[in-house]
Amino acid sequence: MTAQGKLWVILNPAAGKGKAAQQQPIIERFFLDHGHDFEIIQTNGPGDALNIAQNLPLGENDAAIAAGGDGTCNEVANGLLTRPATAAQAPIFGVLPIGRGNDFSSTPKIPQDLEKALAILIGGKLSPLDAGLVKGGFFPNGRYFINGVGIGFDTKVGFDAAKLKIQSGIAYAVGALINIIRYDPSPLLRIRCDEKEITLSAVIVSIVNGRRMGGSFYMGPNALLDDGLLDICWVRRPPTRLKLINIVLHYPKGTQSECEGVGLDRGSIFHLTALEGGMAAHCDGETVCYDGKELEISCIPGALRLIGV
Repeated sequence: MTAQGKLWVILNPAAGKGKAAQQQPIIERFFLDHGHDFEIIQTNGPGDALNIAQNLPLGENDAAIAAGGDGTCNEVANGLLTRPATAAQAPIFGVLPIGRGNDFSSTPKIPQDLEKALAILIGGKLSPLDAGLVKGGFFPNGRYFINGVGIGFDTKVGFDAAKLKIQSGIAYAVGALINIIRYDPSPLLRIRCDEKEITLSAVIVSIVNGRRMGGSFYMGPNALLDDGLLDICWVRRPPTRLKLINIVLHYPKGTQSECEGVGLDRGSIFHLTALEGGMAAHCDGETVCYDGKELEISCIPGALRLIGV
């Protein structure tokens, strides 16, 4: 069971298109009714959740809870992982998925029903949670992630989807259609995965800890959060848009490996080099680069402890 320390809830009121702010009274009433020690801290803008988590006065059994979407989860995780390493055990991390996409929470099966998610925080189990670290682009010293890194088509779709004021999964599908029509040139990438190497014209590369990104697309259908490895799924550039559409339609089912030109693997460290062109990349929705040439992505086993089912 979870250690019964204080729950520090870092709530992004802008998550869920502003609906997350309306959940605060429900969260407060639940913890009060169950006699659990807690404090809710609202964020004021981008980067605030990271700074709050980094400076929380965490006790030995206290937990930092990300109340929001995947961006809030990413910031809270980065704040916890950049604190001075004084504790004997990894920081405790929890999630209240009240954002738009909630991709990370889908892998450990944390429900989007708020009452059920709250019940997990006070009665769930602690389990190891790996993290990833991507170095390059805007983060030469590294940016942590707990869900995944997208490179190429996936990232460009995310950029376009973020401009649409509609539900996350639908926005991502529309973004995919926009990019299929546009069909930008793909970079020639050399990808080293531990001791293996492949060079390809890559339209999509996903290196993930969790299984889902984009609301309903299973970029790493077999990924595990606690195996000490990251999963990779790469797609060679298809010769036609129709073939790309066919591959993209497999992602919501996680069956893209059935398609020609798609590969799956897993490893602990990846080096990506753009031999021609450049990489557009994100981690957990945070832009890493628009035209990057080099990325290093590594797994950090058991970096956090997750409150889960």
